[in-house]
Amino acid sequence: MAVNLAGVKDAAHDGLKSRRAAQLSGRKQSFRRPPHRGPPGQRRGDGSGPVILYGWHSVTAALANPARRIRRLLATENALRRLAEDGIALPLAPELVRPDALAARLTPDAVHQGLIAEADPLPSPDIEDLPAAGIVLVLDQITDPHNVGAILRSAAAFAVEAIVTTARHSPEATGVLAKAASGALELVPIATVQNLARGLVALKERGFLTIGLDGSAPDDLAAIELRAPLALVLGAEGKGLRQLTGATCDRLARLDLPGAIKSLNVSNAAALALYIASRATRA
Repeated sequence: MAVNLAGVKDAAHDGLKSRRAAQLSGRKQSFRRPPHRGPPGQRRGDGSGPVILYGWHSVTAALANPARRIRRLLATENALRRLAEDGIALPLAPELVRPDALAARLTPDAVHQGLIAEADPLPSPDIEDLPAAGIVLVLDQITDPHNVGAILRSAAAFAVEAIVTTARHSPEATGVLAKAASGALELVPIATVQNLARGLVALKERGFLTIGLDGSAPDDLAAIELRAPLALVLGAEGKGLRQLTGATCDRLARLDLPGAIKSLNVSNAAALALYIASRATRA
């Protein structure tokens, strides 16, 4: 049931005024700081604990996602006002906090924009449940949450059906990753597998063409025939695809770059590969 945000905002404003008055008069302040639970990277996103989301786009996208269960919402007075102005319905009553109380719960470089949510992790679909259509991205031990978040954002922009990654050697779907994804975490399903090679075999059995991106591959991705359903497989920054992963793919391809630098950050490579693949498979 949606919370009446106008009433919450008025009550929050009155509460803040009372606390400020108490400070000025020397009385003990009644505000209770939420307990510190460590930076978001320490909170599991695999079902063993709540997911920590922060930042305007991450939190509001989660609030708008009917599949996401929000357990706790912490907001500053300014953030509550903005939520009300944007007409964003809240599934539960928010807890009014000061900006420094939010900052204390996060790493020093985290930009919370007045919002933190604790939520249940989103369900991870099985490969067998993914639609045998469109494009899927497969990530081979890409561990940087900033990169994975940026890849998610590109995946949402190109209407990718899902991302497939491993249970180990991949970042948790929380905190930094969600912030970098700018809301895309709520839009692109993430299927987690124990063994990536077996996951690729399962995709191939369902009709997917599997193309691994490899800078040393003889063929240019833009020059080969692509079809849907298509799985684009990306390797970790620096290391690239693991040997077994590359061997399991139907084909390897490179991104042909005309400049002096022949390699891209993996999130940029994902965006370029998705542009090429989208034009080829949806023409």
